[in-house]
Parts: sequence; structure tokens; C-alpha cells
Amino acid sequence: MKIELIPAIDIIDGKCVRLTKGDYDQKTVYGKPLDMALEFEALGFKRLHVVDLDGAKSKHIVNCAVLRRITTETQLTVDFGGGIKTEEDIEKAFAAGASMVTVGSVAVTNPDLFMSWLDKYGAERMILGADVRHGKISINGWKEDSAEDLLPFLRKYIDAGVRNVLCTEISKDGTLSGPAIDLYKEMMAAYPELHLIASGGVSSIDDIKALDAAGIPAVVFGKAIYEGKIDLEELRREGVRS
Repeated sequence: MKIELIPAIDIIDGKCVRLTKGDYDQKTVYGKPLDMALEFEALGFKRLHVVDLDGAKSKHIVNCAVLRRITTETQLTVDFGGGIKTEEDIEKAFAAGASMVTVGSVAVTNPDLFMSWLDKYGAERMILGADVRHGKISINGWKEDSAEDLLPFLRKYIDAGVRNVLCTEISKDGTLSGPAIDLYKEMMAAYPELHLIASGGVSSIDDIKALDAAGIPAVVFGKAIYEGKIDLEELRREGVRS
């Protein structure tokens, strides 16, 4: 398999958690983020997706200290998102060791600002968050649905050089009901140049194999690990690239 495997750590109150469908009232706590990061590194993963859910809710970075501990005490390449609304937030994330930042809401609400960040930091350090509910891009920690349709929304930023796109089908997130493969296939058919990172619903190694077979470049998953639905040693034997 060629798919890039990226474990996820979502943070609330300094703890590793998972939500269901982005609902903060449906929260399961799994322990300390640094402990999970160290475990992922020990298993041979190279990349980590970290989401500051407090930041997404507060509209500014909150868990910067947790990010710094992960990047200081592991060798993982970390992409970081949640609450990045200003250039100061980006600078904080990079100063705390993030290699890339994920930006979603600003790309919807202030396209000129997002374009300026692409120019300043380079598209290779920016991941466009394109999270979808009912076919529309969702913003502000998935609390609001915008008027933006997915494919036209992507087009303007692909034209500006964006290649890294993280897409969560929100109805799938945290449900262990299988990923939205048809949605991702549609995205890749429209924009084959994308490094598309699928997110939401992964429940098994078979789900990862199905995404790989569909030509999806990368996948983020978390709850399936924490709930013991995926045997990480088996994944490693399968030769999945991380």
C-alpha cells in the first residue's frame, strides 16, 4: 500500500480526546497527548496530526504548550490546526515546532488573508482544511456551515498553489462507520494533483486498504486506534507508509 498513515491527537483541557461528529458534548478522554505521541513514535510513525479543539472553539490557539512538548520530546513531523485565525497564531504554532499548520475557517471568511499566508509561508507549509457537512464547508470548530460548496472552494486555492488538503466528512467523524470514499474519489477525480488527506469514519485496516485502492494519498485516523479497532502492529506488517 502507498497511502500515508497519519495518527491524530485532538486536545481539550490538555488531554487527548475524541469527539463524535464534532460535538463537544460527545467527548471521550483517552489520556495525555504526549504519552500518545511517544507511543506512536515508538510504533514507527513519522507524522502526527494535532488538533487544538479548545483553540477551534475559542478562535485562537490555546494548547500551544502541549504542541511544544510533543515537538520537543519526539522526532515526529507535526501538522497543527485548531483556532488559527491570525498571523500571530501561525507564528506561535511554528515557534512551538509545528512543521505545517491547518487552516480552514479563515480560508472561507477571509480569502485575501489566507492568500497572504500562502505567499509568506509557502503552500508547502499550509494545509487547507476543507471539512464538509451537507455538501458545504463548515467553519469555526464545525459550529457553522458556510455557503461554500466543496469543489469550487478548492479550485481557487489550488490555482494559488495549494496541494495539501485535509477533508473531514463531519457526519462520519468519530463514528467508526467507514470513511466517505465516494466523496474523496470525487475530489481526486476533479483535482488529481491534490495531496488529499482523508479524515473521519475510519474503523479498520480494511477501511485504510479501501482508501488506498481508491488512490487517496493520505489518511488521518484516531478513534479507531484508541478504541482498539486497528492493530497497529498489523498495519506495520502491511507496509503502510507513515
